[in-house]
Amino acid sequence: MDDIEMKVMETITQLNEEENLDIDFPESYIDDLSKAYVGKDLSDDELKELIRKLKQAYDRAHVEAGEAVGTVAAQSVGEPGTQMTMRTFHYAGVTELNVTLGLPRLIEIVDARKDIATPTMDIYFDEERRNDEEFVRTLANQIGKSTINDILKDFNLNYGTMEVEAVLDSKKIEEKRLDREEINAVIEKTFKKSIINGDELIISSAKSDKSESKFEIRELRLLADKVRDLQISGIKGIGKVIIRKDDKEWIIHTEGSNLKEILDMDGIDHVRTTTNNIHEIGEVLGIEAARQSIINEAQNTLSEQGLSVDVRHIMLVADIMTSEGHVKSIGRHGISGEKSSVLARAAFEETGKHLLNASIRGEVDDLTGIIENIIIGQPIPLGTGSVGVKMDYKKE
Repeated sequence: MDDIEMKVMETITQLNEEENLDIDFPESYIDDLSKAYVGKDLSDDELKELIRKLKQAYDRAHVEAGEAVGTVAAQSVGEPGTQMTMRTFHYAGVTELNVTLGLPRLIEIVDARKDIATPTMDIYFDEERRNDEEFVRTLANQIGKSTINDILKDFNLNYGTMEVEAVLDSKKIEEKRLDREEINAVIEKTFKKSIINGDELIISSAKSDKSESKFEIRELRLLADKVRDLQISGIKGIGKVIIRKDDKEWIIHTEGSNLKEILDMDGIDHVRTTTNNIHEIGEVLGIEAARQSIINEAQNTLSEQGLSVDVRHIMLVADIMTSEGHVKSIGRHGISGEKSSVLARAAFEETGKHLLNASIRGEVDDLTGIIENIIIGQPIPLGTGSVGVKMDYKKE
């Protein structure tokens, strides 16, 4: 802590003792006060007045007891949601990758969907490798999906011998920084009847010893498709890979996601590398990371459309979704469907089903929440309804 911050802390302690203010600011506030003290060239009295005003604003920013935080959060996220577009945008600065944004993405987040429409990853590199183009390109080709079709020079079906004849392109293999021996090993393992002679490749149909028939021609064509589509490099779950250089470093964007395997690789920046798949983050990095990911994804989705929602509303949503140690959706299969009150569950969706099940089990509703009290016309336990007043008649 430098001298300026020490000075601010001493002033706060002094005010606490003299005026009994009970000031307890976060570190970021101390940092901002220090910058204002130096930047605006404040006197000691002005600093004290600034701290008093900040204390007032800080106290006002707290949520009052009895405030309907859930309802306010739902309205605060829901209202801007009505102004969002339904389009799928291209990835920022990268035309080849499509990413779900806008309302469909927000729905994906709160529904906690395991299979999202467009999983993507942003892969960053550590300080030593972030400007090493050769390393980045080599890694991108290891990560991204490559098939035999990507490295073909010539491809032919020989119906006379019932063989698939192919010529590999050495230049493309070199450009993709692929290992020829690894490619040969994959081909030999997949196709038992294969002959590799340099760049030339001959693969026989498994049924080539039988007499020629329509069925056999179909077999050969299926074999040809299998040869073309044979994957020779790449990580499971990742398809296309885009390499981009911004002002300072190289970044890889991927179509598809596999956070666990990517983080195991050398040269990856484990702090900044991320995926938009919240469940995957939860499995690999834990529930706190999943909570932060929900906040980041929701905020990014809203800000992309030029909408600003106070982060505390989104934080409340993320807290509720992750409070039990796993990511739950906000809906009848998640939070709303698991409420303890029968009437609250019935008011949301599948009314008949909830009431029938509750009557079979003999469930009792204690009417502790808001929805159930509105249904039966009682004051809700919020605001003025959260306080009970009693009078002692004997003393009167």
